Amino acid sequence: MASLKDRIAADLKEAMRARDQLRLDTLRSVLSGFTYKRTEAGVELTEADESDVVRKQVKQRTDAATEFEKAGRNELAQKELREREILTAYLPAQKSEDEVRSIVRAIIAELPQGTRNQGAVMKVAMPQLKGQADGNLVRRIVTEELA
Repeated sequence: MASLKDRIAADLKEAMRARDQLRLDTLRSVLSGFTYKRTEAGVELTEADESDVVRKQVKQRTDAATEFEKAGRNELAQKELREREILTAYLPAQKSEDEVRSIVRAIIAELPQGTRNQGAVMKVAMPQLKGQADGNLVRRIVTEELA
């Protein structure tokens, strides 16, 4: 199976052929992110490192879209959301809200009675759900379940 970087590079070539400027710019930014991360780390990136780069760029697009919407710049917000959709396709499927909720409930049940607070639950939940669920969703569910 080709690495994430190889898949993105191949899709970049397809975007060039199709003259799909949005996809082309988005995929170039990811490849640039890979290069930056590899230079920063000083070693070749693992598949997990590559996924982290893509995940970080998805989060950046989400945050930027939110800020553009607040500023009334809907056309720029829509562009960021389209870029986020392109990038999301390269990430593993996210767990549903119900799946996250059941994992959080199991974690809460395993913790001793006196240590059931948001920090303790998040400390256990986030490593388990890394890359499988958005941190904001996990935090919201933990808060709801502890209430």
